[in-house]
Amino acid sequence: MNENQRVQQVLSGNTSAFAFFVEAYQDMAITIAHRICGNMQDAEDVVQESFVKAFRNLHSFRSDSKFSTWLYRIIYNTAITHTKTQMWIGSKETAVEEASHLADNTFEMNFDEIERKIIVSDIMQRIPKGDALLLTLYYLEDNPIKEIAKITGLNEANVKVKLFRARKLFKEMVISNYGIQITGS
Repeated sequence: MNENQRVQQVLSGNTSAFAFFVEAYQDMAITIAHRICGNMQDAEDVVQESFVKAFRNLHSFRSDSKFSTWLYRIIYNTAITHTKTQMWIGSKETAVEEASHLADNTFEMNFDEIERKIIVSDIMQRIPKGDALLLTLYYLEDNPIKEIAKITGLNEANVKVKLFRARKLFKEMVISNYGIQITGS
């Protein structure tokens, strides 16, 4: 059964069918909220409130986008409202030409998986919330640029530029904090 059919089940009165969405998206929902809120208690409150909002507004979901994109946008907005944070203050709008050299790069790190997870987690806590969120959405959740733009409300060119800068900062911090060289850019 696909997500649109599950949405229709919930809208038809089978409210327990919404549990599928909670189970499927809870982990990434917590991750997104935690990146914005900065602590787990607030993140959990935001996620709970977001799922309630999603349930109550399920009738407004248009199946022209992925359910996860719609839900993550609700979580993003709820977390921003909850923390009264503006993720992109001070960020400059960047011309598309500046983003033209960006490519889908991956990092090749030469250390074992446990150490990698510890280092990634540490750096993600140190970098600005917006950068951590973009890296999370792109690399952990495998969202394309277009979906990230919908979730964050940024235009696609800005997502590309901000993602490029976040990768660069991440790489610089790994090198400066851990002395580990990362191949790729």
